[in-house]
Amino acid sequence: MKIRVHVSLKPGVLDPQGRAVHHALEGLGFAGVDDVRVGRMIELDVANDTSDDALTEMCEKLLANTVIENYRIEKVG
Repeated sequence: MKIRVHVSLKPGVLDPQGRAVHHALEGLGFAGVDDVRVGRMIELDVANDTSDDALTEMCEKLLANTVIENYRIEKVG
């Protein structure tokens, strides 16, 4: 089974990488971009019988820093 874990910073957490991308977009002449937040997507191939609890535990123990990040688990196909 293919799993995608989408990780993003929680609202209110400073995002220096997002600010750098925003600044670069402005420098390239792209107007109208109010804010940029950068996240990541992690793709896993897991056994079909992997439980939702196990996926949650993977995220909370390793894949996301739950103090400053949110995550969303997506089952693909």
